[in-house]
Formats: sequence, structure tokens, C-alpha cells
Amino acid sequence: MKPLSREAVAERLARDLPQGAVVNLGIGMPGLVAKYVAAEQDVILQSENGILHFEALAAGVDPDMDSIDASKKPITVLPGGAYLDVMTSFGLMRGGHLDIAVLGAFEVSASGDLANWWTGQADDVPGIGGAMDLACGAKSIWAIMEHTSKDGRPKIVERCAYPLTAPRVISRIFTDLAVLDITPSGVRVIEKLDGLSNEELQSRTGTKLLFG
Repeated sequence: MKPLSREAVAERLARDLPQGAVVNLGIGMPGLVAKYVAAEQDVILQSENGILHFEALAAGVDPDMDSIDASKKPITVLPGGAYLDVMTSFGLMRGGHLDIAVLGAFEVSASGDLANWWTGQADDVPGIGGAMDLACGAKSIWAIMEHTSKDGRPKIVERCAYPLTAPRVISRIFTDLAVLDITPSGVRVIEKLDGLSNEELQSRTGTKLLFG
């Protein structure tokens, strides 16, 4: 059983984006989602640095470094799109105008707490960016991440050990092993990799999972 690549996780998430949604893509792994949003979904992508309505840069197209996403990767601004000043961009984020924000995470708790700005380690540089603004302003927050850390520790846990970005905000998690929903009853598995047993997925998760 081979975990999904980061690209494959991004592609899987893109399929769940609702028709016509306004969606923020955060720094890092979330930015990969832009490659896989289908034109017929009519999704409007927003980047916190001040771009509204864009798509991933197509292969062979010369990049315009005035048009970059939150990860500083070149993108293509679509017809009808806009460049926004920071105040307007963050006003959009804080004002409830985003349907979904897709964020990376160091940890997500069973109750939907998000930790994604600092591990608390002395050699780790804090990087809050706009995550707190997104977490309090978007209507739904989805996390995209590997299921475990590089040393094998679960990133979906009963309680976050890292400093929180926001409590009780994550509604859905996309990992290289599964898609999971945060529910009032607990973390429910929506789907998992073919060939991955319930027991194996549970062993890689730091909180009890609900199956079926």
C-alpha cells in the first residue's frame, strides 16, 4: 500500500470543491489544488496576497512574477480576476466572503482544532501569515496534509500539542491515506486508500476513528 503523492491528495480535494465556491488556497500543499480545479466547477480561487480568480500556470507559459500565489508560485489571473490591496484581501478573508479555506496543518485534533503556524521548537520560525484570519473568517476550513509526520507521528490527534491557530474550525481533512470529516461524534472516515485496512489506518491516527 503506497500513500498518495501530494499532487494526488490535491487532485482528490479539488473534486470535492462545490460548484461556484469562492476558495482560498493557503501556503504550501494547498497551492497544488489550483492545478486540478476543473473549469466547469466555476470555482473562484483567492490568494491572501491579493489575487482573486486565478488558475495554475499552464505548462509552457512564461511566468509573470507580478502574478504569484501565497507560496510565491507564478499563476495565471483569469478574465474578470482582480489584484487586491492587502486591506481589501484580508477584508474579504475576515468578512465571511470565502466559502472554503484550504490550509496545511501540523496537527488537527478530534474536535477540529488547527495547529499550523508553529511547532514550538526553538529552531522553528513561526509563520502565522493569514491563517488566523482565514480560520475565523471562512465559512468552512479544510485541512490538507500527510497523515503522519516524517518520523511517523500521527498528525490527527486527540488534542493538539502544538500552539493552536484556531479552535474547532476544521470540518474536513484530506491526507495521503484518507478523507475524514470532523463530526460532533468524532473523526469519521469518508474514504481510505484501497488495500488499507481499518486497523492500519487507526494505528497511524492519534485519536479514535469512526468507520461506516
